Parts: sequence; structure tokens; C-alpha cells
Amino acid sequence: MSGAGDGELLAAWQTGDRRAGAELFDRHFRAVARFVRAKLWSEDDVDDLVQSTFVACLEAPARFRGEGSLRGYLLGIAYHKLQKLYAERARRPIDVEEVSVHDLGPGPSTALARRAEQRLLLAGLRRLPLQFQVVLELSFWEDMTAGAIGAVLGEPEGTVRTRLRRAKELLAVQLRRLGAAPALLESTLGGLAGWARSLRAEL
Repeated sequence: MSGAGDGELLAAWQTGDRRAGAELFDRHFRAVARFVRAKLWSEDDVDDLVQSTFVACLEAPARFRGEGSLRGYLLGIAYHKLQKLYAERARRPIDVEEVSVHDLGPGPSTALARRAEQRLLLAGLRRLPLQFQVVLELSFWEDMTAGAIGAVLGEPEGTVRTRLRRAKELLAVQLRRLGAAPALLESTLGGLAGWARSLRAEL
């Protein structure tokens, strides 16, 4: 079904067409894996959550009505599953406005980032409250507009725009707190969008 739209592929997958499911997986695996990899502790965790995200999409296809992108819909599922996983491991509800990935325990390695600026940026992102980390990553890595991010998170576009501005301010604070050498900090802050795009390719 090469060339078919996501909605058509999802409908075919629902009726048992495994090739349609495989094509959907190939189209969107990287985006979902990149989204969760920056927030999880091991590749096993990443694999499990990516798989469960696609399974949830298959089991409840009627929830995707063709409004927005299937990629955004999948990322929304992954975000809810991340929150559930965090709550299970912490044995308490997680407040995404307050808690960061760094707060939840030993964080994922930054070794997958090759450049020092990338490693610093990744460490800074993981120290943001989760809701701010997510909006920045969707903007930087998935090139989503505020409206598209709002569709993923179930938030008004204006709220997302405000959150993006605040997230960038908080990220600058966290980068400074990490105690990087002045030249590295200047390089990272001065080319933030570029370093974010280059990090995208590493995840």
C-alpha cells in the first residue's frame, strides 16, 4: 500500500493487514522512539513503550478521526504511557508541571550525543519539568507548530505558545546550573535550535 495515507493504512491494519501495520510502523517508529528515548532509562524501556504505543493505536483506532497527524496522535499516546510508567515506578502520581526526568532517578545516559553541546542540551532538557521538556522537543525535533503541539497534549494553542517561551527561559537557567565551561555554555545557548536539530539525528 505504498503511497497510502496514514488513515488508510490504519484502517487496513485494523482489518488484519499486517503489511499496512508494518508500513505505519516504519513511517513513525523513529519519531516515537526519539520522543521516549530522551525520557527513559534503558533501550528495553524504549522498545517496550514504543511497542505498547503502536498496540494502543491499533486497539483504539476509532479515537483517531483523521484530525491532525497520526504521528501526533502516536506521540500523545506515548506521552500518556510515559506518565503512567513514571507514576508506577515512583508509586505516586506524577505532576508534570513540577517533576523532571532527572528527579525520577538515574537518568538516561547522554553518551548517545556526540558533541559536548548536544550532551549539555540533553542534560538540560531532562532537568526541566516534564511538560516543558515535551513542548521543546516537539518543537525542536518534530518541527511542530504550537497548534500541532496543542493537539498532542490536549492544550489550547495559546497555552502552548506561553509554555514554549517559558520552557526556553527555564532551559537557559538549567544549562547555566550544570556548570559548563563558559565557552561551551555560550556555544550551546547561541546555537540552541541548531544543536537541538543535530541532537535529533542522534536519538
